[in-house]
Amino acid sequence: MVSTLKKGATRKDINLILKKMLLNKGKSINLKKYFGKLNFQDDPLIIQKDLRNEWE
Repeated sequence: MVSTLKKGATRKDINLILKKMLLNKGKSINLKKYFGKLNFQDDPLIIQKDLRNEWE
């Protein structure tokens, strides 16, 4: 999350931004459910090298 605090902001503005940040802090994503879901036919290192050499 990006919050912009402009020069000359009042204490009220700062407190509003802090409250928004604290409300959004509890939201998170559980990435463990995605681990091990991709099955590659080739070695991932070979795929990476092929993609990098694609532009040459």
